[in-house]
Amino acid sequence: MSQPERDHPGTSGVRARRSGHIALAGAPNVGKSTLLNALVGTHLAIVSPKAQATRLPVTGIRSEEDTQYVFHDLPGLLDPAYLMQERMVTAARERLRSVDLILHLHPAPDAPAPDFAALARMPVPPRTPVLTVYTKGDLVRPAARQRLSEEGLLVSAGDDASIAGLLERIRPHLPEREFEFDPDDIGTQPLRFFVVEYLREAAFSLLGDELPYAFAAEVEEFRESERPMYIRVTLFIERESQKGMLIGRGGQTIKAIGSHARGRLEELTGTPVYLDLWVKVLPKWRKSADALSRFGFPLSEAETS
Repeated sequence: MSQPERDHPGTSGVRARRSGHIALAGAPNVGKSTLLNALVGTHLAIVSPKAQATRLPVTGIRSEEDTQYVFHDLPGLLDPAYLMQERMVTAARERLRSVDLILHLHPAPDAPAPDFAALARMPVPPRTPVLTVYTKGDLVRPAARQRLSEEGLLVSAGDDASIAGLLERIRPHLPEREFEFDPDDIGTQPLRFFVVEYLREAAFSLLGDELPYAFAAEVEEFRESERPMYIRVTLFIERESQKGMLIGRGGQTIKAIGSHARGRLEELTGTPVYLDLWVKVLPKWRKSADALSRFGFPLSEAETS
């Protein structure tokens, strides 16, 4: 691992300004999205106890007086079983190659963390520095917390002190340069992206074990200047038999999905939102190259080789 750069304050004692990109990487369901939200102080990434909720990287920005942290919440590094998962892993690996620092997240109760290169199926270890970060630190005993703190970084998303300690450990690894984004920015994706993400979060919360994985959404119309903001979205599932489960008796389930997403969007934008939801069947879309490209998934490594 390369040594991090150090600050060289001038005669005034002011620290040099730093800005850089940090990947939150690891196996599925290790707390990447929860940590991203804690780091940026806003509910950007969807959170679910179900694995593989993150399908595409989510970028969150935290700007302080002399440091801008650009965090990338990546899809879980897994052994893909079908095309959508292959593209998810490709998206994660592509982002790993472009960041300044990789945080290898692993739950503290399941320590020790595996070798990162093996987990990411990299033939050689990444040249980018990798820091092991043990998440869910509040779920282990004090003796284990002490031991894990010696092995790596131990954090709990609800513990401000551990978040501050993590930021201080990250900072020396970031290049000395001016901020890349406006200090008021909290993310880089357009609002349409979060419309889809918050609908998917609701699906993971309100639908059965398998149905959320067959669920996708696409913004068809977006009238941002209207009040309330009008957004028409098509919700996709893979089989006709799933339609009734998505809509629910008397439309109650789809109403609850819309209500959850609308609340998240209004919190994010500070603007009232009207969501107009429609349901369509798109057979086997998770295995369709055309459908996946339509939904924004990059081509997999196998497809481009």
